[in-house]
Amino acid sequence: MPQNSLSGNQKNKRSYPKTVEQIELEQIKAWEDSENERLAEEKRRKEEYAARHKGRTRASVSRLVKAFLWLMAILLTVLVAYFVARAFGKEVKISDSSMEPAISSGDTYLINSLIYHISAPKRGDIIVFRTESDNGSCLHVKRVIGLPGETIQIEDGQVKINGQTYVGDDCPTILNAGLAADPVTLTDNEYFVLGDNRNGSEDSRSASIGNVTEDEITGKIWLRVPSALIFH
Repeated sequence: MPQNSLSGNQKNKRSYPKTVEQIELEQIKAWEDSENERLAEEKRRKEEYAARHKGRTRASVSRLVKAFLWLMAILLTVLVAYFVARAFGKEVKISDSSMEPAISSGDTYLINSLIYHISAPKRGDIIVFRTESDNGSCLHVKRVIGLPGETIQIEDGQVKINGQTYVGDDCPTILNAGLAADPVTLTDNEYFVLGDNRNGSEDSRSASIGNVTEDEITGKIWLRVPSALIFH
């Protein structure tokens, strides 16, 4: 038998070139595998992004809800305080310019009528009072300058307390000292009051008002009432 003859098994193992159809099928399968991998990776990234975004959204919503509830609590507190003050407090409408520029004519203010049951008026407080000669509807609004036991005098246009110039007074030079041209000594329950508009105010310098006693004080100016909330 010739040496170069092939057995039957060797003949069966002989490889044949791939057909065009086989090559195309393999290319299509490779593209499908690649596309499936790409789509799987894209899906994974989208799921990761969605999870992160969902967490951030929940945190943002939580912060917004907390801020909203905080603002609502503040608003509710302010409204409750205001309507309680309107229901149980008093108010005064300013009818002159004696307290300008701090308080303007036409403004309406709530009066804190409780504070002076707890503590005494302090220098600089803006108080509401009526004198014995006033009728029931007349209220005055002035600033406390002199305290019980002090001696007040207006000299050279300046307020002096116990002989010392009142350094807290940045108001214009006083042209009319009135009763305070001479020293005025306050008793244990008297206060000396002035309007901030020194030359346009009727106050403790005038005999019609004089020194204000504790029992004549109605309260302390508290809050300005916005015109939108005035219903009368």
